[in-house]
Amino acid sequence: MGVVSANRQRTRVSEGPLGDPTYRMLWAAQLGSAVGGWMQSVGAQWMLVHRPGAATWVSLVQAASLLPVMFVSLPAGVLADVMDRRRLLIGVQSAMTVLAALLTVLTATGRTTPAVLIAFTFLLGCGQAVGNPAWQAIQPELVPREQIPAAAALGSLSVNVARAVGPALAGLLLTVTSTWVLFGINAVSFTAVILALLRWRRTEERNTAPEAVLAALHAGGRYVRHAPGVRRILWRAALFVVPASALWALLPVIASEHLHQGSGGYGLLLAALGAGAVGGALGMGRLRKALTANQLLLFSGLLYGAGALITALSASLPVVAAVSVVTGAGWLVTLSTLNTSMQLTLPAWVRARALAAYLIVFLGGQGLGSLLWGLVARPLGTQGTLVLAASLLVVGTASLPLFPLLPGTGTLDRTVSAHWPEPALVFDAVGDTGPVLVEIAYEVTPEDLPEFLEAAQRLSRSRLRTGATRWRLYQDASDPAKLYEVFEVPTWDEHLRQHHERTTGFDQQLLDRVRALSRTEPRSRHLLPARSAAARG
Repeated sequence: MGVVSANRQRTRVSEGPLGDPTYRMLWAAQLGSAVGGWMQSVGAQWMLVHRPGAATWVSLVQAASLLPVMFVSLPAGVLADVMDRRRLLIGVQSAMTVLAALLTVLTATGRTTPAVLIAFTFLLGCGQAVGNPAWQAIQPELVPREQIPAAAALGSLSVNVARAVGPALAGLLLTVTSTWVLFGINAVSFTAVILALLRWRRTEERNTAPEAVLAALHAGGRYVRHAPGVRRILWRAALFVVPASALWALLPVIASEHLHQGSGGYGLLLAALGAGAVGGALGMGRLRKALTANQLLLFSGLLYGAGALITALSASLPVVAAVSVVTGAGWLVTLSTLNTSMQLTLPAWVRARALAAYLIVFLGGQGLGSLLWGLVARPLGTQGTLVLAASLLVVGTASLPLFPLLPGTGTLDRTVSAHWPEPALVFDAVGDTGPVLVEIAYEVTPEDLPEFLEAAQRLSRSRLRTGATRWRLYQDASDPAKLYEVFEVPTWDEHLRQHHERTTGFDQQLLDRVRALSRTEPRSRHLLPARSAAARG
């Protein structure tokens, strides 16, 4: 069952996720921190918006905050799966508090150059990237599975409420004070998260020792490579977020140079986007009942693309602000649909690692996109760049009928199902013994052979997802009714994890189907390196 929050059993479905006091406390703390983060982001971008080459400088700020996810997320996902997530988050938030406080002091004393600002933004982005997989992975600990869509919508809601409130507050404060005040508020906001985490008490139920970090990293990579549903979600996220990032990256320049607005006008546009996202979050429950996930992605992607196109072409602040409300709703619906699909698709044992891959695509795509569109804006101009990005977004969204989310995404049984028979050994195998070669013999009638081969191919992906590095199916040349499934696992410990931790209900269904097509009970053998057998025989 993994790690389960003590409050989870007390949560009443009718109340929703916010009915649980622990979830409510952590959600509110994250909301406050997100508001502080957006206030800092607005302050950082506004410090650079009047410099020569403003489009590039402003894009660099957003890229510096998001690009760390490309390098940090996978190791962070491993840490979140093998460490106590609460302690990890407390450590990360404490480090970010120190960094934000130091930036505040440097800015207040006039020592924050553009290079210093981007460096601190990058370091804070690293902290965010380390904590993100853990934040994502604790959601199923706090609420039951049936409330995960609502929790994902609330998570997106908090981000977008922060988009609405943070920039609006920042724009107001910038008219009466300096940017160092915004940076100081961000530093204080981290402390609220630390206090909430200190009050949260987790109960830990582990039947086995934590995985080794390097082995866990490899296992997470194998899972993502051999999970078609997960790969399709990542593909859809990339097609949306890279062109969609242009609007967020270039909005300060649009407000300043195209709409001729100050910090208040920029704050208004960000607030309009955030308000639309809030409206989208409030309507997500009804939208999910009326439309499929693929229909939601198609509808919201086209909505966002149209909004970005109008923003590029219109010179009227009221028009752009009104359109931004609709654009923000499109952003939220896409974000919530993809996040919910990913959360419901992943089994507990690899959740943080696979979510790290999702964050690399989604947040890293925003970072790379921001950098790309900032560079493209030099020859094309801000408006031309936004028109190009919006056109690519519409084309990418229009590919949904060709490359939709796969059937069953988010609905497969991901509860642990440890129904494998225990291996019979005549000598002890220590955890690092390996590689382990597993051979399973089947006998299949000729009329069942085509169906068996198809079922075995589906089972092969399950073996590879849960730990195998190689898989083959062999047929006896002297007796075609005899088939042998052979797969290799790096270590004995890894194979035991297949037995006890990684086989889900869906994997068990694939295994049961193959076993049912064998006319005799399948026979398995476990082959270990001869040196191990000789040493322990």
